[in-house]
Amino acid sequence: VQLQASGGGLVQAGGSLRLSCAASGRTVSGYALGWIRQAPGREREFVAAIGRSDDITRYVDSVKGRFTISRDNAKNTVYLQMNSLKPEDAAVYFCVAARSAWSREYDYWGQGTLVTVSS
Repeated sequence: VQLQASGGGLVQAGGSLRLSCAASGRTVSGYALGWIRQAPGREREFVAAIGRSDDITRYVDSVKGRFTISRDNAKNTVYLQMNSLKPEDAAVYFCVAARSAWSREYDYWGQGTLVTVSS
């Protein structure tokens, strides 16, 4: 499976971005999908995950109420709608595929897309 993330960019604080991650090579309908981020000088951080059949969504506390993860299995794509962005959300965002939405180990990683938030 190859994961291709897109949609990052520069946005002002309070603004919105929508990240997309398209999978190729095989269907990802059998995987939970998620997003991990890494800011400069910081460890990678779990952001959000969605179960194989949309039945489960998880978020890190800092993004609850602002970010929404969704998936379209017909398009083999996962999305992350990010609203009310804060400077502390700035990071490289990676999409991942895992066996469950609760997994801490990931079977596949995308290449990352950069999100910059200006204050």
